[in-house]
Amino acid sequence: MAAQALALLREVARLEAPLEELRALHSVLQAVPLNELREQAAELRLGPLFSLLNENHREKTALCVSILERLLQAMEPVHVARNLRVDLQRGLIHPDDSVKILTLSQIGRIVENSDAVTEILNNAELLKQIVYCIGGENLSVAKALIVEISSVSPESLNYCTTSGLVTQLLRELTGEDVLVRCSTCIEMVTSLAYIIMDEQYLAQEGVIDQISNIIAGFYLPGRNMIPQQICERYPIFVEKVFEMTESQDPTMTGVAVDTVGILGSNVEGKQVLQKTGTRFERLLMRIGHQSKNAPVELKIRCLDAISSLLYLPPEQQTDDLLRMTESWFSALSRDPLELFRGISSQPFPELHCAALKVFTAIANQPWAQKLMFNSPGFVEYVVDRSVEHDKASKDAKYELVKALANSKTIAEIFGNPNYLRLRTYLSEGPYYVKPVSTTAVEGAE
Repeated sequence: MAAQALALLREVARLEAPLEELRALHSVLQAVPLNELREQAAELRLGPLFSLLNENHREKTALCVSILERLLQAMEPVHVARNLRVDLQRGLIHPDDSVKILTLSQIGRIVENSDAVTEILNNAELLKQIVYCIGGENLSVAKALIVEISSVSPESLNYCTTSGLVTQLLRELTGEDVLVRCSTCIEMVTSLAYIIMDEQYLAQEGVIDQISNIIAGFYLPGRNMIPQQICERYPIFVEKVFEMTESQDPTMTGVAVDTVGILGSNVEGKQVLQKTGTRFERLLMRIGHQSKNAPVELKIRCLDAISSLLYLPPEQQTDDLLRMTESWFSALSRDPLELFRGISSQPFPELHCAALKVFTAIANQPWAQKLMFNSPGFVEYVVDRSVEHDKASKDAKYELVKALANSKTIAEIFGNPNYLRLRTYLSEGPYYVKPVSTTAVEGAE
């Protein structure tokens, strides 16, 4: 049977339109044991089959892919890497996905073979093409290949990082299919993290930054993948983010803080972060410290993350979740309410608005209302219009007043007189200016 297959393969090479011969070869190969084909591997000439892939004939392409898949299994990966590299390169840019997948599967065999993989590492164009062919079903395959190549040896890891292959792969992970791409992206980076274990490199290359941006895509309308899936499936990713919040580099800290804020922006994510226990409490303490002492830009990012972490919609305010947000607030500082009042008094409108946003995030939670009411001068601060001078600050203050006034528990906790003051502020709008009364003076012109 193997001899018959070889004869048909020669016929295919000789003829210009060998459709019948391809059908016959395909049929025969199904009956030939793989060990017999391996014995004849030196006689297999696959060039004509690869050439037929370029004819844009659907049936020929399907037959050639199936035949090649069988015949390539009979060849050693080293032989494929050395003698078919040009064909592999062309296969990666073929318009038919079945050809790309066939090619990637062969590259996968090469990568898993320690003798053959060096042939891949010595072919920069082929490596780049692996990344460029990413899309749809090929995405996870290409990711796995990059990780596999990186893990072969220190030299191969160095090549993949210094040549920009990892960075290039991440750039490709920015299409419309956010869920598939983010999952693949994080899986690739967390796999690499085991190999690299260098947060400085990950940050310098913008890896965590890009992941954070992709995660943000979950919260666009219509997305339904939740942080819980990310945290539980990729714990090393969460560990890296936690580590980066302790970095001395403000850029790395900022990215990590942004990511924590995104992960904790819904109830499922909050619950996952809560499960990390004292580690997350220490992180909150650090974010609270940074919100007071960091450069202005990082302060604002910390305040935004705090707002995201502490906000609970009224319909999700169970006793357990309210206790959780209260404990998180307490972990930020010895006196967090005064901390944020102090920040809001600094002469930076962006900081003032960010601090008001924190108050707004907790304004509908009873424990926070009690803190506010019992803090000397806080209610007066809320209804005092003379504090805000620019439009953004006036809008931010109005959102705080609205959150308080619309809460079902505010009248009971603040008392009716203060509740009416809030309702008056609300009805007057964010830009109300109290008229200044003038008294006519007799004899004045």
